[in-house]
Amino acid sequence: MQKRATSRSKHLDFIVLDIICVVLSFFAAHHLRLGYSFDNAYRVMAIIILFAHIGLMFMSEGYSGILRRGKLAELKKVVWHNVCLIAVMMMGMFFLKNSAVYSRLMMAYFFGIDVVLMYVFRCIRKYFLLKKNVQEKGSTHMIVICNKSRAETNVDNLKAFSYAGVKLVGLAIMDQSMTGEDIKGVQVVADKDTVLEYVRTNVVDEVLMSAESAATPLYEDLIMMGVVVHISMNSIIEKIPNPSVNTLNNFTVITSSINTMSFKQKVIKRCMDIAGGLVGTLIMLILLIIFGPIIYIQSPGPVFFKQTRVGKNGRQFKIYKFRSMYMDAEERKKELMTQNKMSGLMFKMDNDPRITPIGRFIRKTSIDEFPQFINILKGDMSLVGTRPPTVDEVEKYDLHHKSRLAIKPGLTGMWQVSGRSDITDFEEVVRLDNEYIKNFSLSLDIKILFKTFGAVLGKKGSV
Repeated sequence: MQKRATSRSKHLDFIVLDIICVVLSFFAAHHLRLGYSFDNAYRVMAIIILFAHIGLMFMSEGYSGILRRGKLAELKKVVWHNVCLIAVMMMGMFFLKNSAVYSRLMMAYFFGIDVVLMYVFRCIRKYFLLKKNVQEKGSTHMIVICNKSRAETNVDNLKAFSYAGVKLVGLAIMDQSMTGEDIKGVQVVADKDTVLEYVRTNVVDEVLMSAESAATPLYEDLIMMGVVVHISMNSIIEKIPNPSVNTLNNFTVITSSINTMSFKQKVIKRCMDIAGGLVGTLIMLILLIIFGPIIYIQSPGPVFFKQTRVGKNGRQFKIYKFRSMYMDAEERKKELMTQNKMSGLMFKMDNDPRITPIGRFIRKTSIDEFPQFINILKGDMSLVGTRPPTVDEVEKYDLHHKSRLAIKPGLTGMWQVSGRSDITDFEEVVRLDNEYIKNFSLSLDIKILFKTFGAVLGKKGSV
């Protein structure tokens, strides 16, 4: 089976053109501001720019749908790419500690020249590429076999992808007799009784038909006639969230889930977790030296609290915290359930008598959470996610509550930065968790992390 090419491999020509634009823009900007002579500092800058461009190209999906983008959308993409490129350059100069050496005017020249060159080169390449496709593939005659309800949608979709060089010569409406009528400028040339005869007596290279029709004798007859048949999955895919076509062993499948995370996003998120986990664990060791003895003196016993929690899709793991309660806290929980201020399956109460004096402080400052960086390094948790529930909470879940477990649990998340203990309705917690899962992005993770720092420093919503 032929694998689908990625947007980068499909558009290698645009990638090469963009690299040429970056190199030309740098040399042009340097010449305008500083002349032909290059010193070592600007040689380093040239390398930084080139690698930054390649890195941004890898991390972004800037080439996805490039042939479908209009001129304004293309300009926005080019400007945003160069804004990110300048930001990376400035970060590079900051870490090299020699930003004063470089000309800011030259950077402005580079930005302007690269935007113009990249935009013009892309537009020219698209013009000739689309023109070539139409010339080379314009003789591909296609008919669409569908029901009347999908006829207009199919015509619109094919016209929107006219760069592919397909000439739509007619429609075959299967559920009504409409031969001779016009739908959005395309003539109905056949119905279910005459479509095979039309294909036999007319120039038809390819046929587009729905997935439902693929299991009918019509599909087999068309294949037998030597016609290329395309199976449209739109009627199925439109009904399911986040669809993607994949292979599962020897099966070609349509995959759907509440959340979708690309391989690239998984890698970057895990790298963020490892980096944050290492820093957090080092801070935790310092806090252990300071607060460990106090925790033990006020309530003799283990400094760390371990509890079985439920992670992604029901996997159980041991969560670590600095112990903030007396040793008999779990036994006393049952007698305090009447004072639970959460309406649902979680337990929280004001002035919990099970909490030690130092426990109140480390909870108020969120210091008790730092051992969870060990869980993050182990891969049980992530920096950002949903809060891991206890086993007894999960046992009481309704069906829709299980969606909270669709991703790894996190040290922080949408619920925490939206008020933490101020939210007392468990259904609202589930709603916020689902909102995060459905709208996941790396930028959202970063935004939540920054909000978490603010909430912790301001001691907002903590218990």
